[in-house]
Amino acid sequence: QVQLVESGGGLVQPGGSLRLSCAASGFTFSTYPMSWYRQVQGKEREFVASITSSGDNPNYADSVKGRFTISRDNAKNLAYLQMNSLKPEDTAVYYCRVFVRFRHYWGQGTQVTVSS
Repeated sequence: QVQLVESGGGLVQPGGSLRLSCAASGFTFSTYPMSWYRQVQGKEREFVASITSSGDNPNYADSVKGRFTISRDNAKNLAYLQMNSLKPEDTAVYYCRVFVRFRHYWGQGTQVTVSS
């Protein structure tokens, strides 16, 4: 079955960087677009970034444009989110998502905390 497993979260100071990974299995990874979302407790999950199956045409939320970079390695079934110049307002649980066979699949999420 489709599985997504995020990793790479943690505690970082403002201005720091983290790279999140999303390990995918159970579907032909190289043929599906991938997305990253984030959620703060008590708020709706929000879009962060997406990437096509081939890795072209990344798309970003305005709040992260110029600071975050989405990428993928189709040979390893991995999607990444490189996060630079982190701000306290980037604190959230980060999820990767894929739409396969008419439904959305989510990972379990990885916590990112930006604090001094």
